[in-house]
Amino acid sequence: MDFTRVTEQPTSFDRPQPGADPGDPRGALVHAQEPARAPGTGAALAAQARSGGESAASQAASPAPSGAAPETAAPGGSGQDTVTGPASEHSQPGAEHGAGPDAHRPRPTSESIPVQPAAGQEGRPVQGPDGRERRTGQVTPPGRPTPMRRDGDRLRFVGAATRRIARGIDLDEIVMGLCRATVPTFSDAILVYLREPLPVGDERPTGPLVLRLRRSDRIPADRDTEGGFAPIAPPEPNELDSVGEELCTVRPGSALAEVLRGVRPVFTDAPAARAALPELLGEQGATAVPDGQRAILAPLRGRRRVIGAALFLRRPERIPFEADDLLVAAQLATHSALGIDKAVLYGREAYIADELQRTMLPEHLPRCTGVRLASRYLPAAETARVGGDWYDAIPLPGSRVALVVGDVMGHSMTSAAIMGQLRTTAQTLAGLDLPPQEVLHHLDEQAQRLGVDRMATCLYAVYDPVSHRITIANAGHPPPVLLHLGGRAEVLRVPAGAPIGVGGVDFEAVELEAPAGATLLLYTDGLVESRLRDVWTGIEQLREKLAATAQLTGPDHPPPLEALCDEVLDMLGPGDRDDDIALLAARFDGIAPSDVAYWFLEPEDAAPGRARRLARRALSRWGLEELTDSVELLVSEVVTNAVRYATRPVTLRLLRTDVLRCEVGDDVPQLPRLRQARATDEGGRGLYLVNRLARRWGATRLSTGKVVWFELNHG
Repeated sequence: MDFTRVTEQPTSFDRPQPGADPGDPRGALVHAQEPARAPGTGAALAAQARSGGESAASQAASPAPSGAAPETAAPGGSGQDTVTGPASEHSQPGAEHGAGPDAHRPRPTSESIPVQPAAGQEGRPVQGPDGRERRTGQVTPPGRPTPMRRDGDRLRFVGAATRRIARGIDLDEIVMGLCRATVPTFSDAILVYLREPLPVGDERPTGPLVLRLRRSDRIPADRDTEGGFAPIAPPEPNELDSVGEELCTVRPGSALAEVLRGVRPVFTDAPAARAALPELLGEQGATAVPDGQRAILAPLRGRRRVIGAALFLRRPERIPFEADDLLVAAQLATHSALGIDKAVLYGREAYIADELQRTMLPEHLPRCTGVRLASRYLPAAETARVGGDWYDAIPLPGSRVALVVGDVMGHSMTSAAIMGQLRTTAQTLAGLDLPPQEVLHHLDEQAQRLGVDRMATCLYAVYDPVSHRITIANAGHPPPVLLHLGGRAEVLRVPAGAPIGVGGVDFEAVELEAPAGATLLLYTDGLVESRLRDVWTGIEQLREKLAATAQLTGPDHPPPLEALCDEVLDMLGPGDRDDDIALLAARFDGIAPSDVAYWFLEPEDAAPGRARRLARRALSRWGLEELTDSVELLVSEVVTNAVRYATRPVTLRLLRTDVLRCEVGDDVPQLPRLRQARATDEGGRGLYLVNRLARRWGATRLSTGKVVWFELNHG
């Protein structure tokens, strides 16, 4: 008996029609009418599962006893043996018995298309061990053709696949979404090639077109059950495992270039595509591609140009692709290419944001005498990587250090730009050694010059390791928390002040004790304030967190700074990241009075000689006699230059820490400059000697003059 298979339309079921014309446009499966089963000789047919892309209306016939005719059970499920003729393709099952309109009606399948069945010889279906056809689960009579996938299945698959691709933000997520959506549902393997490098936006690529294999997926040992697929046995090794090369250069005018220029997906059995495969996959990979319509080459075209290619493959034992599958491949390629374009643009924006934020914040904190520093910065979210929060540590004359933390309203590119300007202004003002309240006053004026509604909060503190004191001025910022050596944490009482940018307000500074071993924590409001808690509740939680952390190391040992910062950030729970966070921790070590020597020298000719004698005695008391010659020479040169122009007493201070530091101050604001003295010059060589012999040196302008300092290493 001859069997004919034609294309099935979405409105047709898998139930055969008797006497149908093979040219029937409805596309039913055409074959001769099956004989009716005798009453009482068969059992009711089991209903098929309504998931995985199978039609619930298709039922499996069980073998009848010898000499008995097949019997059909009533779809209504009454359990009685009833002789019925073959139902019409558009009839409602169970209607004859008063069943509901949805009884045994085919349900919409899940967001996927059925897994391709393996094709036997001459297109015959392959049966499972139980005699049922693998795709539909029906008992397939010998010679019956395999039903083809419906157009509705393809639409559901394309919808599910494009949603999966669209979920990705970065490049890897989009390419992975394409691969996971197509393997094994649409193809047995996929290779995704992308341009190297990928052009960004309107950039015109230079150089030859180079494609790099970005990702390749094949059917895994266990199929992805996300779309309702049942696990299958591990596939046997085959030629698809050897397909693909890492890099491919597309020559102008080549067959691959022509296929990519054509944009539309093509079967690889077409002459142009078959000629392009060796260029894309290499000679060995091209020979491994199955013959016939079992491979589709789909160019990936972004908004302006081709950015890659995707190769979909099916094994030789699977049924080949159909003409409608080219439309599916075109949809997948289009959505993937547009998503890749979007991911590249997003990556460029994220890179710019990261670079902007990185350059706005200090790359490394300075090493300051008598204080150790640690910092953290967290953006508000992955999609908002820039913000207006900043921190800074600025070395000041006299071994002091300025600690700054601020917060510009918002977390956008504009906020980051304003933050950068305010941070630069703060560094400039700190270089002038202005009092903290004066620094905030000038920052307020700068914010008003930047524009209207340029609001920010800021806390500016100056720590002096010699006097063990800290001076703090606040402009509407959350107060700092001081963790003492014994484990007690207290919120410092600092006048709140008005935010920067308000204008017409005064700022007040307070001077507090900064005992050795204590830790000062400066932070922005993103650490203590969120939609779930107010700022004062968060500050109290921060204080308790610091006290609990200090108890872990005991009363005599402060917690390590880096670990302390991590513990502080761990107090943030889900939903607490409403704003970016800047954190600056300063551990006060101080400088012991026995390690400081300080003198006043009158501006006279005998001052350099006296400075040499005082320095020699201090070095002898500290056991640093090996530095005597160098220190005497450098002190003499610097003091001589100060005495030449000073009108008030000159200060000389030596500090012994991990290095030996010498500071000479006078009332002349002009800073000395290093220059190369000519052979006929009588002076100008003092700073040259300092530059050659000292480890570091510098000069800082003060409100009352300047300080010239240098450092020497000691054992």
